[in-house]
Amino acid sequence: MKSHAKVVVVGGGVVGCSVLFHLARHGWTDIVLLERDELTSGSTWHAAGGMHTINGDPNVAKLQKYTISLYKEIEELSGQATGVHLTGGVLLAATEARLDWLRGVVAKGRYLGIDLEEISPDEAAELMPLLDPKQFVGAVRNKEDGHLDPSGVTHAYAKAARKLGAEVERFTKVEDIVRRADGLWRVITNKGEVVAEHVVNAGGLWAREVGRMVGLELPVLAMEHMYLITEDMPEVAAWNQKTGTEIIHAVDFDGELYLRQERGGMLMGTYERANKPWSELQTPWNFGHELLEPDIDRIAPSLEVGFRHFPAFQNTGIKQIINGPFTFAPDGNPLVGPVRGLPGLWVACGVMAGFSQGGGVGLALSNWMIEGDPGADIWAMDVSRYGDWATMAYTNAKVRENYSRRFSIRFPNEELPAGRPLKTTPVYDLLSAKGAQWGVAYGLEVPLWYAPEGVRDEFSWRRSSDFEHVAKEVRTVRTSVGLSEISSFAKYRVTGAGAAAWLDRLLACKLPKPGRMTLAPMLKQDGRLIGDFSLANLGSGNSSGEGWFLAGSGIAEQYHMRWFEAHLPQDSSVHIEALGARLTGLSIAGPRARDVLAKVTRADVSNAAFPFMATARMDIGMAPCLVGRVSYTGDLGYEIWVAPEYQRAAYQTLMAAGEDFGIGLFGARALNALRLEKNYGSWAREYRPIYGPLEAGLDRFVAYGKETDFIGKQAALAERQQGGKLRLRAFVVDAADADVIGDEPIWFDGAVRGWVTSGGYAHHSKTSVAMGYVPKEIADEADGFEVELLGKRYTARVQPTPLFDANLKRMRG
Repeated sequence: MKSHAKVVVVGGGVVGCSVLFHLARHGWTDIVLLERDELTSGSTWHAAGGMHTINGDPNVAKLQKYTISLYKEIEELSGQATGVHLTGGVLLAATEARLDWLRGVVAKGRYLGIDLEEISPDEAAELMPLLDPKQFVGAVRNKEDGHLDPSGVTHAYAKAARKLGAEVERFTKVEDIVRRADGLWRVITNKGEVVAEHVVNAGGLWAREVGRMVGLELPVLAMEHMYLITEDMPEVAAWNQKTGTEIIHAVDFDGELYLRQERGGMLMGTYERANKPWSELQTPWNFGHELLEPDIDRIAPSLEVGFRHFPAFQNTGIKQIINGPFTFAPDGNPLVGPVRGLPGLWVACGVMAGFSQGGGVGLALSNWMIEGDPGADIWAMDVSRYGDWATMAYTNAKVRENYSRRFSIRFPNEELPAGRPLKTTPVYDLLSAKGAQWGVAYGLEVPLWYAPEGVRDEFSWRRSSDFEHVAKEVRTVRTSVGLSEISSFAKYRVTGAGAAAWLDRLLACKLPKPGRMTLAPMLKQDGRLIGDFSLANLGSGNSSGEGWFLAGSGIAEQYHMRWFEAHLPQDSSVHIEALGARLTGLSIAGPRARDVLAKVTRADVSNAAFPFMATARMDIGMAPCLVGRVSYTGDLGYEIWVAPEYQRAAYQTLMAAGEDFGIGLFGARALNALRLEKNYGSWAREYRPIYGPLEAGLDRFVAYGKETDFIGKQAALAERQQGGKLRLRAFVVDAADADVIGDEPIWFDGAVRGWVTSGGYAHHSKTSVAMGYVPKEIADEADGFEVELLGKRYTARVQPTPLFDANLKRMRG
């Protein structure tokens, strides 16, 4: 075994071998994979081997499509058979709600290049003869589903990597990982030590244990997962003989089942509700090619549905039940990327769907390590989407919930209860008493809307029980004044002698003067957006030296802190901290907002003294606060930041003062309706690292002419000169009883040309709105657009100016 390497990959399952292959294909050959046993030991060897392109996140779906397309290449390069069978499959719906969801899947496929087609139950039965069409209301045909040989694929990756110069060391157990003073990593094994620049934790079932070697507790948990293999079935033999083909895959979502042919019989697997974690606290190192004891009683309810939906199973015996552990993250997506605060340490774990996602994970991680960027938008897999609130107990609760719901419908207005409430603000109980219906963002409870006694969310793809109540909240803001809790935003303080110079290079905007704020895009080296913030100068230019205040997307706090810290100067002249729960927020907005604020503070908040985008410290009643004159509602408004011990006092003071002006509470759903009327985008929807500032409509905030060579400047200038490829546009949609939520296709002149990023109903303007990207060549066309929603296409018109306050009179007045 070598003593030094550029990269050490820990773990010889399908994911680790994929990472090794992709690094080698990129030209890095000083790399080695360490596996404590044989390759595939752990979860890989007993996997059912299914592969599919469908994923709830379209960017992950693209990587799954790539993974499936990769198998031919690695088979040819390695000479190792992968056992790929591209049979195609059917996705089945037993309810109208499920069929609506499948129609959305078909729609996404239109712009992702995935060949999907809605078919009838009878047509599904013609393709998959074991199902009873009377049990279903519809189906979708997917031509790219299939299955493979798990061992063959893993060894193909490994052999291909070896041919390209990589090394694989089996029976080499990693016992510790230690960072040296020079930043290199000591990987200590039972066979000696390897010093490496990079270490990839692809430990699978042992990812937690590998993480703990460097003080990291990863939010992953193994679950027992069962599937059965039947004896030979005459129906299978008859179909094979008749058609010369295998029986295609089937996913029965309402039965929580997946099925495929296995030799002369069938394989049937289930994600049962009565699930069971495995080895909750620590994975035993001596576990390898063992299986767990089957528990058919636990999966009996799912099997009963399966026997009803697929009657041929009633007449056959079970040859084998496989029960083995697989690891999951709380939301079911992988954990991939660099670990904040540990340069050179990477993770690629929690990849439950390894044969659908393993290739994409390997591609993204190798791009990231070599090019400094994953080359795709992989937010849904980024390890930074979790913070320290994702404890072991939280992970256990959420993984179990996610497992039991793997094939369940997640409605757009549905909030899942496991592991909640966990993080709350000091006004949580006060808002709950007012009927707050809660969601969660980065672990923190967020008020979504306020329900009268006896009213709750009715989960639906269409406008639901919250509709009229959200409309009332919007009306309160637009006609008088509303108050919202905004602690879910990420908050940062930047201080130090070098803070101004550092921010000037990090952010693409012109830095504001003391007492002023600005909108601040942040770019990567390729000129694409990696963040958007509001930046406030709290007095860095005078003797108070308070520094700078940044506010941004709450879900991206860890993501952005990783970026900030990676770009800090080495001389300690800049200090940045995420304030998290140490700073809470309230916002008031509406035409009477100034009246309320003036009533509770001695500061002069007139338009002349405290204009739009001003910021200052002032007391709200007795509570010391930082107040900025800005509002995501697009109305006259103020953001009020206050230490948590003062939040209740500030809230009660504002509510009492607002009684004379008709103050009311509003939540995140009303805020969404309000921001749509202003064509305001949001992080992770309109603003993502695949779009440039010109494309996203943020170029007006980019200081192209400032002398500082800010990160991404040259690429942004090139985009500006060349015009980019896309444009973000807002559309008014002639929708009926439902509104877009994101990822719906945008049609133009009978062809799919773009995609929706977000939308909803703008209650004040009484119209349905969608935001999305289309090619720049058609972005300003008046006619010809349609948005596909729940299987139908609706006329859409570009809304070039905001529906509300287009002349900025309310916001700036």
